[in-house]
This record gives sequence, structure tokens and C-alpha cells, in this order.
Amino acid sequence: MTHKSLSLVAEPSQEEPEWFDGLPGRRFRVALPPRLTLLNANERLHHHRRAEITRVLRRAAWAASRGVPHLERVHIIGVLHPNDRQRRDPANWYPSFKACVDGLVDQGVLDDDDHARVVGPDMRIGHVVDGGRLVLHIRDLRPPEPAVDLHK
Repeated sequence: MTHKSLSLVAEPSQEEPEWFDGLPGRRFRVALPPRLTLLNANERLHHHRRAEITRVLRRAAWAASRGVPHLERVHIIGVLHPNDRQRRDPANWYPSFKACVDGLVDQGVLDDDDHARVVGPDMRIGHVVDGGRLVLHIRDLRPPEPAVDLHK
């Protein structure tokens, strides 16, 4: 059974590409609320402030992923929808995406976020969204169950 994206916060806009187009596996979309403060690898923050932002992002991903079932192995594409059209290096937002993946683990979507269970997150830039937002596109990598031969 193939599932299309499961939208947990908002429906994808017409501008949003299907990141896993043509690839097998169930797909889920976890959209965080807009206007969250994000972590950027180029910023130098006090460790208390950094921990506070991490905690908020992790909790937001936990809440947004409530409807996603437990998955054994996944590929995650993290899309940064910026507030404006300035040029950006999406990899600089890795600390924000990492906090979100930790939120998936907290929710029980994943047992852990190690290399055996998670491919990615691969970071991309999406279309402009008022206030900016992060969206995780998750593809289940578990092979489909083999068909059962009922004639045996």
C-alpha cells in the first residue's frame, strides 16, 4: 500500500515539489510552524540560548509528527522555506534539522537517528514562506512486505 504525503500541519502548496517523486515507499510530511527561531551553523550563540532553541525545535517536531507511524529506516529531506529570496547555503541549518530529527525520535517515529536507521537529513531550499519554516519530508525505506501466497 502506498501512502502519499501525510500533511500534519498544512497542506503542501502548489509550489512545493514532490521530493521523492518516482521512488518507492510511504511518504510523510512534517511541517513545523512558521516563525520559529532556527539554529545556523555560522552563528555563535551562548550555550544556554542554543539549548533553548534546540529544545523548542525538538518539541515542535515532536508535536508535528504525532500522526507519523513508527518507521524502521527512513530517508529524510529537510526543506528550509526562507522568509525572503536571499541566497542561502541550506547545509548551514543542519543544527535546526538535527534538533527536528531528535524530535522524531522523542515521538517514537524512529528508535534512533543513527546511520543504520536514517539517511540524511539532506537539506534543500524551498519556496518563500511568510515567517520561514522547516519541513521534513520522510520516505519509509523498509522494503514492502512480500505478497503472501494463499494457495499453499
